[in-house]
Amino acid sequence: MDRLEELIRAKIPCPETGIEVKRTVCAICSPAYNCGINAYVKDGKLLKVEGMDEHPRSRGGLCTKGLSNRGYVYREDRVLTPLRRVGERGEGRFEPITWDEAYKEIAEKLLAIRERDGADAVAFFGGYNKWYRPWLRRFAHSFGTFNYGTESSTCMTAGWMAWKVAAGQLARPDMAHCDLYLGWAFNPYYSGYLNAQAAERAKAAGTKFIVIDPKITPTVEKLADLHLRPYPGTDGALALCMGNVLIQKGWVDKDFIRDHVHGFEEYAAYAADFNEGNVERLTGVPYAQVLRACEMIRDARSISSHENSAPIPHHKNGMQNYRAITALLALAGSFDKQGGQLPTRHTFTHQIAGFETREEEWMDATEPEHVQPAVGEERFPLWFHTEREMQVVDLARQIDEGTPYPIKAVFGMGMNFRMLPEDGYLAKALEKLDFFVNADLFLTDTCKLADIVLPVCSSLERGELETYPGGYAWFTQPAINRVGESKSDVEILQDLAVRMDLGDAELAAGYEANIDYMLTDVGVTVEELKKSGVPVKVPHFQPYEPGTRLAQGLDTPSGKFELYSQLIAAHPEWGLDPLPTYCDPLDDADPAQYPYVLCSGGRLPHAIHSRLHKVEWLRSMQPEPTAQLSVEDAQALGLKAGDDMELYTPRGAITVKAKPSHRVQKGVVFFYHGYSEADVNALMDKDHVDPYSGFPAYNATRCGMRKKAKP
Repeated sequence: MDRLEELIRAKIPCPETGIEVKRTVCAICSPAYNCGINAYVKDGKLLKVEGMDEHPRSRGGLCTKGLSNRGYVYREDRVLTPLRRVGERGEGRFEPITWDEAYKEIAEKLLAIRERDGADAVAFFGGYNKWYRPWLRRFAHSFGTFNYGTESSTCMTAGWMAWKVAAGQLARPDMAHCDLYLGWAFNPYYSGYLNAQAAERAKAAGTKFIVIDPKITPTVEKLADLHLRPYPGTDGALALCMGNVLIQKGWVDKDFIRDHVHGFEEYAAYAADFNEGNVERLTGVPYAQVLRACEMIRDARSISSHENSAPIPHHKNGMQNYRAITALLALAGSFDKQGGQLPTRHTFTHQIAGFETREEEWMDATEPEHVQPAVGEERFPLWFHTEREMQVVDLARQIDEGTPYPIKAVFGMGMNFRMLPEDGYLAKALEKLDFFVNADLFLTDTCKLADIVLPVCSSLERGELETYPGGYAWFTQPAINRVGESKSDVEILQDLAVRMDLGDAELAAGYEANIDYMLTDVGVTVEELKKSGVPVKVPHFQPYEPGTRLAQGLDTPSGKFELYSQLIAAHPEWGLDPLPTYCDPLDDADPAQYPYVLCSGGRLPHAIHSRLHKVEWLRSMQPEPTAQLSVEDAQALGLKAGDDMELYTPRGAITVKAKPSHRVQKGVVFFYHGYSEADVNALMDKDHVDPYSGFPAYNATRCGMRKKAKP
């Protein structure tokens, strides 16, 4: 082997090999961290990735998902060209067409439907990932409808809603300065490795951790000073009991409550019903442990809280549970306080960087007259009031029933029907449409239902604005050649805006011009950001000063932190409770026939929903769909590790491998979603949802388990 061959095989960047290192960003779990990548590239093709040391947030780190970028970008099922369906929906039979042909057909079909049935007959959906969403929202508005929605109909947004109801805006934990950290569903070793690093630093500095999780997780083992194990979906009852103990013992911040809290008396009266006599029956947590947790809160100068926006809200009582958890911060006087929960504004595409852009103003500048109710607005009025977009959980029903008006077409970008409960119902609804478009990197099962499929590119193949905590911004550049004829999502929307003559000159002006407008108040331009290969601190950044929002008054009707929501109280027609009330999280299936609790919301360190199951080396870490159940339940059912078992509900059954574990509570089974061959969402009841947010109850559904007989 000669020297040049050795250098190439070792992927050494140098003039002899032609290998370059280009800086870019990983967006596989966007918009979580958007970690920096050093991409090793030869002839426009990606050879490998490494973490980028100069990145101010990821600091050289990459998780297993980020390290999979090469396999992800070059998956065998990448869509290489626009496609037109030639077979039946779902068959996956397509013919390649040109971009011009695709644009022509999309424009003609959507405009014809608008002319015949009105703009609201078309729904616009944004799934994976989230970088283009301001453009899709504005596109829908310019088209003339509020029927824009995203996968955030089942992800994260319910937590934002809870904060808006309580405090008028989102708040984030100040872990670096707190004495006590309440980690509700906190498992960063599997989901959010940068939080794991931060938690370890805080632990070393003396921060105490209470971890609240039904499972024994790596976080429990590594960080927890106290582990509370409530049954899935009972976090609200636990939090209300903790609030009651704090009040009864006098371990609350009375001055803070007097000056900054609305509805304390009503809350205290309601929370009194959650006490020593019933907390263990309701939640499985012994009262002695509840008391110990409250003593730790009493002894802490400041507490902050991780109230995860997936596992907590994914219950029938999810948003109310979330509100009950945030109430503890108000009782302890740890809202808008150093070491507590700090109010924050969102910066850009779901990122919080400590400065504000004009993104929201820009994306809603063409908001149409609100004539007909958006999809899901009548069923989930609080959702629409706070989010001003359709609730996608109700989309299949409206397509199927045609009420309050018909939906004739869906324009999807990264749409995945498997994200919704009883997902076969949505798949069948999509088959009824007059026209369905989906844009994606991969030919997914949802794409196979489409009339037109459009190929989009990954973050390594495009340039985009990124923002990061601490006041950082970065405009990335393409690191590799685009795969096939793929385009960026925003390019597609801007091309269509011109082709359809939507009359939106700003949308048609192009991504960089739009970003420059959004950065008007930030003190930096796209051209200036492009000159740096790393994120830079924006000129006008000022760190938030704790206490500022309280001094100004919160953006709630009372101007205070609301334990009793005046917003909800002002709308009795919604049928919702102003207090963070609690109800049983389970569905109404027969407990004798379905005696177990199915929780599908856990995380794997090598997966993100269904996006990585077809990346070979990641799939090898858990090649078969596997459910974790307690050792006691496994023994009772005659199951050993690796046995085939069935999980079943009134909606069907799936076959998975059994994994008995002492980490799992008796009576609960945990299964990771996203496997097309074992689709757990097909077992979920489409009507078992949170009436406040519309979120599906993925984490607490009655089910049965049985050993599968050998054929």
